[in-house]
Amino acid sequence: MTERDWTPEACTLPTAERPGRLAEFDEVLRAALIEQRRTAPTRLCWILHPSAERAINDLVARESDCCSFFAFAVDRTDGAVRVQVTVPPGHVDVLDGMAERFGQVHR
Repeated sequence: MTERDWTPEACTLPTAERPGRLAEFDEVLRAALIEQRRTAPTRLCWILHPSAERAINDLVARESDCCSFFAFAVDRTDGAVRVQVTVPPGHVDVLDGMAERFGQVHR
């Protein structure tokens, strides 16, 4: 699946910058993803190594600026960093794309 398959029109990040942002997510998740869970149709949970806390906080803050439909919650739990990614029902396809892409990064 390519980035164009699931990046919604609501995203205000310039098209030319989107591959770089996706690569940043790939890099952080490749290095630190311990587990990915789909906890609801509109919610995805990543469990990351604690060393990724600063990078993921920076990344989700910037992503929230361009894609206001995302709700990210980052917290420490049980020696790891938990990231809850939530979208409204109209953007489940975006979450589906993320789950597929980053599930593959973890494999």
